[in-house]
Amino acid sequence: MSSRQRNSRKKSYQLASERYAGLGVNTDAALQQLASVAISIHCWQGDDVGGFENAGSAPGGGLAVTGNYPGKARTPAELRADFEKALSLIPGSHRLNLHACYAEMAGRKVDRDALSVDQFKNWIAWAKSARVPLDFNQTFFAHPKAVDGFTLSHRDAGTRRFWIEHGIRCREIGAAIGKAQNDACLVNLWIPDGMKDTPADRKAPRERLAAALDAVFKRKFDRKQLVDSVEPKLFGIGSESYVVGSHEFYLGYAISRKVLLTLDAGHYHPTEGIADKISSVLLYLPEIALHVSRGVRWDSDHVVTLTDDLQATAQEIAWGGHLGRVRIGLDYFDASINRVAAWVIGTRNMLKALLLALVAPIEKLKQAEAEGDYTSRLALMEEAKSLPFGAVWEQFCETQSVPGDGGWLAEVKRYERDVLSQRG
Repeated sequence: MSSRQRNSRKKSYQLASERYAGLGVNTDAALQQLASVAISIHCWQGDDVGGFENAGSAPGGGLAVTGNYPGKARTPAELRADFEKALSLIPGSHRLNLHACYAEMAGRKVDRDALSVDQFKNWIAWAKSARVPLDFNQTFFAHPKAVDGFTLSHRDAGTRRFWIEHGIRCREIGAAIGKAQNDACLVNLWIPDGMKDTPADRKAPRERLAAALDAVFKRKFDRKQLVDSVEPKLFGIGSESYVVGSHEFYLGYAISRKVLLTLDAGHYHPTEGIADKISSVLLYLPEIALHVSRGVRWDSDHVVTLTDDLQATAQEIAWGGHLGRVRIGLDYFDASINRVAAWVIGTRNMLKALLLALVAPIEKLKQAEAEGDYTSRLALMEEAKSLPFGAVWEQFCETQSVPGDGGWLAEVKRYERDVLSQRG
């Protein structure tokens, strides 16, 4: 960037800051607050949820990745390199969210009920070197013991035992990760269990699931190393009529067992958003986690865009003062576009939504609401949409030493030409 461009951007920010100050908003403070937010960015966008247990395997288990854009990461080293490239174009300091199926076997096949930290030592070493904290997820799909759609709620005790052991092993791995990085690792549990058609017995699978979860979570770990979370879902492919781990099931479980609840933006009815759930759940849980995605007609996990739903979620977090109580993660997978760009676009949009919420004149909005002046509230909400937010965002990118809008895509295209296109 030339000195002329830099000076122009600086002047634009000064003017924008003055405009916001007139509404009682300190943009410098908002930028400082945003810089403290770490998004847990999902590893599975980089290789279409393939993992490294079995090279080339499809995800299955209610997951579907569409598209065949060239340049998919084929090895852990390639995936890590692609992620580092994405991070270099995203302002702030963030995390990597890892799935158990990304274990590195080193020539010796280890089934999921026997996984240990040994299969993730390279990830831990890389994370330390790259200064990227890790989060973790059990993988209850894409496995022969999950082909009939049931895992922890399976009617067969032996199958349940296998998946219970997997859950236990993953929590041990998560605790080891947290200890190694001196930063708690969030370990999230989601299962695909459910039925395509109407069940005759909804209760028994849920009773089995509750007992299995209790077995998984029996061992207690230091919360400075490990934080547990459970994730509900409304329906999925092959479980259109019944999901064992529903929202109501996991809400009750999280509150009674004192674990976190993960709200996935795509796991509810298409007309239902997660924004309205946040303040309700936080009345009863000290923390929650989010999986931010963009469902189109169903839980299709599209790249996150700056939609009204995304902004409503960010507003609920920021306006409610919940930034320190919500662990924000992303969850989408698109193989129809450049995968590095998908990471960058989605994460930058999550950060933009948070910044928009942080620079909103929320104190004036709350004051008007408290006075019953809903006319002023609506007018100010609408006028805030045309405030010079772009200049504030560009200032954030500048302070974080990453390209602004219009600048990062050229670097992705260069990386695609020089690196991704060479992968055959």
